[in-house]
Amino acid sequence: MLEDGLSYPVRGDWIGRIIIGGVLGFLSVLLLPAFVIVGYLVRVLERTVGGDDVPPEFDEWGDLLMKGIIGSVITLAYVIVPVVAYTLLVTVVFGAGAGIGGDAGALIGVVGLLLALAFIPVLFLIYYAVPAGLTAYAARGEMSAAFDIDLLKPTLFSTEYLVAVLMPIVVAMVIWIVTAVLSVTVIGLLLVPFVQFYGQVAVFRMFGSAFASVNDRIETGSVGDAGAVGDDDLAY
Repeated sequence: MLEDGLSYPVRGDWIGRIIIGGVLGFLSVLLLPAFVIVGYLVRVLERTVGGDDVPPEFDEWGDLLMKGIIGSVITLAYVIVPVVAYTLLVTVVFGAGAGIGGDAGALIGVVGLLLALAFIPVLFLIYYAVPAGLTAYAARGEMSAAFDIDLLKPTLFSTEYLVAVLMPIVVAMVIWIVTAVLSVTVIGLLLVPFVQFYGQVAVFRMFGSAFASVNDRIETGSVGDAGAVGDDDLAY
């Protein structure tokens, strides 16, 4: 999976794509280019799930922009809801501790502190779930698919997806080191957006491949089950 992901961005006519992606990265402060990049990454997921082994081109810019806006909304939904709920929980616990006072209040305050520290696992869960939601949206073409529990559950609980989530952490660390080295010089600093775009495409390829692998296995199993039932009916 790692080898496939790292080789994916440079397949086909890759120079033009990397240049466009890097330039959009430079201009991402203007917001619209950032949405286009997100839309392109969603298209990478879509093509990967569809079985295409070559990265998509930068075309149909309106479609890329729309996919990017929807992808960003999905990401914000995955981030905001648990963060707000978690913040409210910690606030209530701390407030209860302050209101009760004494030893009981101090104990509740410690519980609140532990809950605050537990926010790190919550962030990981968000990071874990967002790619699955985006890939479900890319696969179905419907925003609601990003929140379809029945569709997401097989992927989220699969070994393939866990590996696909952990591998990008390795890629991100390598990209971070390369970025730090490039940032030493002005010319190197100009190359940073291109390197980052390459890393993003590689990572989203891994997410899409894991999603496709899990769903292909499920569909194959369903076909096998149907075939078994048919054979029994014939024997009967």
